[in-house]
Amino acid sequence: MDIRHLAYFSEVAKHLSFSKAAAALYVSQPSISKAIKSLEADLGVPLFYRSTKQLELTDAGRAVLTNAKNVLESFHNLTSELNDVMEIKKGEIRIGIPPIVGAAFYSKIIIQFKAMYPDIDIRLTEVGTKMIKQGIEEGSLDVGLVCSYPLQNDDFEGMKLLKDPLMLVVHKDNRLAAQPYIRMSEIVGEPLILYRKDFSLHDRILEEFDRHGFAPKIVCESSQKDFLVELVEAKLGITFLPSKICSELAHPAVVARPLHDADICLELGLIWKKEKYVPYCVRKFIEITQQMILNPVKVDEG
Repeated sequence: MDIRHLAYFSEVAKHLSFSKAAAALYVSQPSISKAIKSLEADLGVPLFYRSTKQLELTDAGRAVLTNAKNVLESFHNLTSELNDVMEIKKGEIRIGIPPIVGAAFYSKIIIQFKAMYPDIDIRLTEVGTKMIKQGIEEGSLDVGLVCSYPLQNDDFEGMKLLKDPLMLVVHKDNRLAAQPYIRMSEIVGEPLILYRKDFSLHDRILEEFDRHGFAPKIVCESSQKDFLVELVEAKLGITFLPSKICSELAHPAVVARPLHDADICLELGLIWKKEKYVPYCVRKFIEITQQMILNPVKVDEG
C-alpha cells in the first residue's frame, strides 16, 4: 500500500469527484483513478459507488477514510519530526561524565550547545570511565568523557580535550602542606582517599605507586570530588585531584601541592562508538566540542 494512494483516496472522498481531486492535487485524473483501483485491489473491497449521478463512499470506504486520516496525520507528524531532527530542532544526546571531573571540564561546552540548540535534550549519566566505555559499547550512551586518552581500544573514536596533571591535596596542618612540591616517597604511610575502582584514574594512581616500589594505605574510595575534599578537610587522609579543580577549591583548610617525581595526569577525551550510526544532533555536538577546544570562547554561565 502506497501512502500516496491514501492521500489520493482522501482527496477524492473530500470532493466526491475524481476531477476535482486531481485538480486539487495537481495530478492527472487517470493517475487518481489508477491509484484508487490499486488501493481497492490491495484492500479487497470497493471504496466508492460509481454511478452516473454522483460518487459515493461505500461502508468500507467510510471506514478506510477514518483510518486514512489518522495514517496521513501520523505520516505528516513523522516527516515534520524528521525535518526537525535534520534541522537539529529536536533530538537527544546521552552523555557519560565522570562525576569527579565532568562538570568542571565540560560545563561550558554543554552550556554553549544548549544556547544554540535549546530543544535538544541532554541526558547526563555520572559514572566512571570504565562504565562510560561499557555504556557506549552497549548503546546506552552516545558519547562520553573519559579520563584516559588516547584509547587503546579500536572500538571507539574520539578526540583529546586536555591533559591536566594531578596534584596532592592535603590538610593545611599536614606535614606535607609546608613543602612546595611532594615526592612520591614522602607519601608512604599517609592514609589515601582514592577514586573508585570503576575510574581509570584509580588504576593509574596505583600504577604510579607501584612504579615507586610501595603500596598506598587506602582508607576510602569515592566517586564524588566534594566528598574527597571533605574527607581531607576532616583530616582522614590525602587525595589526588586535577590541577584545574585544585585551582578552584574553596576549602581554606585544604591545600594542593604539585608532585615532583610522578607523572599522573588526567588525560580527558571525548569518545563515541566506531563504525556505528551517529545521530545528526550527536554529530553536531561532537563538531561543536571540537570547535570550542580549538577555538575556546567565553561563555556566560550566569
